Amino acid sequence: MRSPIVIIGLGQLGAVFAHGFLRTGRPVMPVTRELSIRETAVEVPRPDLALVAVGEADLEAVLSELPDAWRDRIGLLQNEMLPPDWEKHDIVEPTVIAVWFEKKRTTGITEIFPSPVAGPRANLVSEALATLGLHTRHVDDITDDLILKNLYILVANIAGLETGGTVGALWTEHNGLVSALSEEILQIQSALAARQVDVAGMIEALGDTFLADPDHGTRGRSAPARLARALAHANRLGLGVPELRRIATDHTA
Repeated sequence: MRSPIVIIGLGQLGAVFAHGFLRTGRPVMPVTRELSIRETAVEVPRPDLALVAVGEADLEAVLSELPDAWRDRIGLLQNEMLPPDWEKHDIVEPTVIAVWFEKKRTTGITEIFPSPVAGPRANLVSEALATLGLHTRHVDDITDDLILKNLYILVANIAGLETGGTVGALWTEHNGLVSALSEEILQIQSALAARQVDVAGMIEALGDTFLADPDHGTRGRSAPARLARALAHANRLGLGVPELRRIATDHTA
């Protein structure tokens, strides 16, 4: 029998990946809140892939709990994530995907762009998603792709606290706000990743992503938490970010 795939967290995205892996003929072992990662590792000591599919807020706790035998076969898909987030847990070369599709509880899967994927098990991930009609592209260094995805999520959610509406309207009707927020968020991302960022190029790419799915809503349930995390990073890094602070003052309790 082929080695199983472990999926930690079986929310909407985790379920999509589980479906894809099952369709490739691979057994899937889900780890939910009711199951212990350590206990699962006894049953499945060397999975082909251990995909961490929990939300951003739970990522740190899960990475700190991973058994050593899994650390060379980890997969990651979270938003608001950059290489230092896994490097500090001695995860050297994970398989990472910047997900450009969405699955809501009451809808099908909406794909915006092919999702970039990097790492030693990128082919495994691409094979699974292809069974669902989803596209990927392989990259050697995924950092810029993660920064762009983070920019998309953070600008849409945080600007949406002020404007509401769709990302298409945000781009066409509130471009000044988008630019100001983008510059501040990219300051944070650049500092977190210890990497120079092409600000103009990133903002142009952001516009392309907004216009690829212009009817997508802006503000989500996670928007206040995303803003709070961005400000916590800015405070720790000593960054001014006046537009982020203004929105926090005006639109959060």
